[in-house]
Amino acid sequence: MSPALYLIPVTLGETPTERVLPAYNRDVVAGIRHFVVENIRSARRFLRQTDREFPIDDCTFCEMGKHADGKMFGSYLQPLREGKPVGVISEAGCPAVADPGADLVAIAQREGLPVVPLVGPNSMIMAVMSSGLGGQSFAFNGYLPVEPSDRAKRLKALETRAWTEGQTQLFIETPFRNRKMFESLLSVLRPQTRLCVAAGITTSDEYIRTLTISEWKKKGLPLKVGEGTDLSKVPAIFLINK
Repeated sequence: MSPALYLIPVTLGETPTERVLPAYNRDVVAGIRHFVVENIRSARRFLRQTDREFPIDDCTFCEMGKHADGKMFGSYLQPLREGKPVGVISEAGCPAVADPGADLVAIAQREGLPVVPLVGPNSMIMAVMSSGLGGQSFAFNGYLPVEPSDRAKRLKALETRAWTEGQTQLFIETPFRNRKMFESLLSVLRPQTRLCVAAGITTSDEYIRTLTISEWKKKGLPLKVGEGTDLSKVPAIFLINK
């Protein structure tokens, strides 16, 4: 196979790989022995799910998680400089999107090294698709401030942009803070603003619902989703628009 930096998507949860990943990905992964990963343990588990016979012991793994030294990222691409393919594996979904893999891709692009993105689940795009809030213009804003007053200011700013530009605003939260985020949204945003809660996408816990803020106040956020899973344990994306 051609030497390149292959961006390898993984499942968004406990979902069979054949349900969300094309067979072609497995063929690509089979030809790679050098991987840069967000977490070595989960990456090894993913490779085993992809192919039970995958020769993991013949592979090298470099970690790019939150405790990794970014100054080392350039050295992770040395196998590619020598003509060998390198794979990038995130914790969930597509690598290099709200993910440290972006720094690795930036280095490869600066050096003119080939970068190949593979097809796979992307919770942001799938949330926009299923929200009904419009995908002509949207923006992903990552994590919002944790401090209540700072978060409120940020939410109001995003809402203003949604109403003035018609741009759907996306943001995420750590699962155990999902409920607090939801409560902040109800207390800060206009009654007419539409809010989509998209949680556990592609998994058995999938929950996607769009209502106005006033409708959400009447309904309330469910404590359990999917197969009875606590929402505080399910990754979620929140989307707002007018």
